[in-house]
Amino acid sequence: MTNSIGKTNQPELIRFSSFAQYKEITHFVTTRHGGVSYGNYDSFNLSCYSGDDPASVTRNRDILCDTLLLSSPDQLIIPYQTHSDQIRVIDTDFIQQDFRQQAENLTGVDALVTNLNDICIGVTTADCVPILLYDPIKKVTAAIHAGWRGTVARIAGKTVGVMVDRYGCNPADLVAAIGPSIGPDAFEVGNEVAAEFCHQGFNESIIPASTKPHINLWHANSQALIESGVLFHHIEVAGICTYTSYKQFFSARRLGIHSGRLVTGIIIRN
Repeated sequence: MTNSIGKTNQPELIRFSSFAQYKEITHFVTTRHGGVSYGNYDSFNLSCYSGDDPASVTRNRDILCDTLLLSSPDQLIIPYQTHSDQIRVIDTDFIQQDFRQQAENLTGVDALVTNLNDICIGVTTADCVPILLYDPIKKVTAAIHAGWRGTVARIAGKTVGVMVDRYGCNPADLVAAIGPSIGPDAFEVGNEVAAEFCHQGFNESIIPASTKPHINLWHANSQALIESGVLFHHIEVAGICTYTSYKQFFSARRLGIHSGRLVTGIIIRN
């Protein structure tokens, strides 16, 4: 990954090196820096659902849209995530819906897929795993939020399936990026969570420890992508732990649930 700090008053954005070759897309991961929020939300919080001042979130989203050269905040589409395995296709029918309908259709959704130009799809995270997918042949993108529940439900692989079914994508053509999230050294879990990973076939992602087991969410989501047909060498893992790098990235486990959220997003350009 590479850091990209924009002009004065623009936020710091992180980008994946494997996606850089595709000039027809813009992709990014935000950091904590470049916004107007305070306290545990300091400063570039982009979530409406974690307790921040709504006016600050609106301003931060406006800053992000300006940085991404989006003419309207309506072009930034982020779901209300609930750790589900639900996936929403953002198509022309969705775009034509009014605000209330769109909000309703984005509730309980943890992954978005689109082939529309100039629409930014993104997910919010603060330790959970953000994943971007791109098909450079069919020009289709996806943004996925995978907490531990979404991971064991294989939301990453299910999203690949939607891209195949809806747009005729070939999984072998996809490139994938797994963004900053809690790392295996920090993600200590209870025995019941480890048992669920074992039950769902993610045995190699469980790390025994002297106290409680740890889970490697990066490995588990890579496994789910590979099982769906994505090639191993097409998957980039940032390898950045949000828990240990909490001064640059929001971490709910470190800061509490009433804290900021990052956005990982992608745009197809004309």
